[in-house]
Amino acid sequence: MTRTADVVSADVDARPGFAAFYSQTYHRLAAALSSTLGDRDLGIEAADEAMARCYAHWATVSHYDNPAGWVYRVGLNWALSWRRKLARRHSIPHADHVEQATLPADPQIAAALAQLDLKLRTVVVCRVLLDWSTEETAEALQIKPGTVKSRLHRALARLAELLAHFDHGDA
Repeated sequence: MTRTADVVSADVDARPGFAAFYSQTYHRLAAALSSTLGDRDLGIEAADEAMARCYAHWATVSHYDNPAGWVYRVGLNWALSWRRKLARRHSIPHADHVEQATLPADPQIAAALAQLDLKLRTVVVCRVLLDWSTEETAEALQIKPGTVKSRLHRALARLAELLAHFDHGDA
């Protein structure tokens, strides 16, 4: 697969503003997709695919309130579709948990995040790790803002349970 960076550098003048968008968002979105999907390589490939599609539709995407949200959603949809096709083709069972997250530095937090259902994990990644607003997250995931809030509430409660064993110290 051709890396998005190669496509961008080859024809950057054809899409004004895309190069700056790419350089500001690519690594963070690739890490977020890797965390969400639990697979670093798939997250990078999903980010590459989504950025290539973004580049092709930049005239439209550049006017969105949250172009990064569009890229995240396209990458997530692409990766989930790819996994479904692969599983059907090879009868490979799909694990709905993250084996290795890339954004949380603490392995115990990454492991707790990995135990969340994908729908809850995507909201946590968007709201907490990417620091998107409720509205930006709702737009990116194509769900209602109320759904974002309720999923985040459930996810954070579950994470609190999973991380309850941490000693917060006697400060």
